[in-house]
Amino acid sequence: MSRPTLPCRTFVAMLALACSTAPTLADGPPKGTVYVEGNVAAAPGNQIIGYQRDEDGKLTELPGSPYSAGGAGISPTFNLGPYDSDSEIITNRSGTALYATNGGSNTIAGFTFGKHGALIPMPGSPYPSGGSNPVSLALSGDKMVVVNQDNDPGHPGRYLPSYSTLQVSPSGSLKPIRNSAYTLDLGSNPTQAYVPYGDPHIVFGCDFLGGVLRSFQLDANGSLTPVDAQPLPPDEFGLGGAPPLPLGLWSSPKGRLLYVGFVTINRIGVYRYNKAGQFQFLRTVPNSGKAICWIRSNKEGTRLYTSNTADPSISVYDTSDDASEPIEIQRVMLKGQSNAYQITLDPSEDWFYVVSQRNSADLPSTANALHVFSVNEDGMLSEVATSPTPLKVPASSRPQGVLAF
Repeated sequence: MSRPTLPCRTFVAMLALACSTAPTLADGPPKGTVYVEGNVAAAPGNQIIGYQRDEDGKLTELPGSPYSAGGAGISPTFNLGPYDSDSEIITNRSGTALYATNGGSNTIAGFTFGKHGALIPMPGSPYPSGGSNPVSLALSGDKMVVVNQDNDPGHPGRYLPSYSTLQVSPSGSLKPIRNSAYTLDLGSNPTQAYVPYGDPHIVFGCDFLGGVLRSFQLDANGSLTPVDAQPLPPDEFGLGGAPPLPLGLWSSPKGRLLYVGFVTINRIGVYRYNKAGQFQFLRTVPNSGKAICWIRSNKEGTRLYTSNTADPSISVYDTSDDASEPIEIQRVMLKGQSNAYQITLDPSEDWFYVVSQRNSADLPSTANALHVFSVNEDGMLSEVATSPTPLKVPASSRPQGVLAF
């Protein structure tokens, strides 16, 4: 008996159905998922904690969380400033991969997403960071820029601080690019690598203890060519003796403007830059909080948000009329006993997240927490009733980095 054959159109339809239902590693996590880096140095090692947010802002930990990053966070310390950084967790443009720093073991963890947003380590993860003590990541196409701070209190001074670049494969794996590292002076304490809106060939960086802002051209081969380096403007710090310490970089979607946290004088520095990456200081604007350290903007460039560590509080600025002169319109205090650190908006811009830390032995372990704010139509913030959510990390750890989908 001959085997019955399927009409061509029936076979094509069945194949399409199979492809549409088959699981794929190219999928991103569900809407409303949030990830925080635990930054754990001792056993069980560095971990990524994942949550699902409901429509009221309540967080529920994902099945299987926390997820091992395959390395170690930085050694425990309550010292502020020198051990802080930004962009410890990032995603690629398509939202199909997650990368996180292992600051205590000189590696970068890479993940894809499984069911319900579970993290699946990429083959070969974690990957060498190209230096010592990676603390910040930035992606530009198939190149990743890593800040190697070389300042882990458990093993400082092993090499020199550097900005290094890694090649990102189509599968998401990472490989160091030979001779791509740009080294800095010992103790300069770089804290962030940042690729601004619309200019993927520019990389900005800042040296916290060095008091210097930097810019580079990111070449097609992955090398970093220095373009500009400027100390913070001394006149802004006056005669009071406040050290010129920058922390927190972000650009405006409305033009080539760079915002910088001037930590010790509670002001935002505003710079203009050209397409080559050369920048010019314009002015500072005041912040009613204390120790501004992290900055984010909405997609339209009409609102700017800052994390003020020492209050702790979050400030909201109006940048709708003139993005070069932000106007503070709200300062909201965090609930509970904690200090405000890394911040992010989710893609819908309806939700705002803040990582807080136990940065003093006098604070309870619940100070290590994730705070959830709803974003009102005018861009101002309200912390939800169920916030904050304590993070399941050892009391001595200081979680750093937050990523929302």
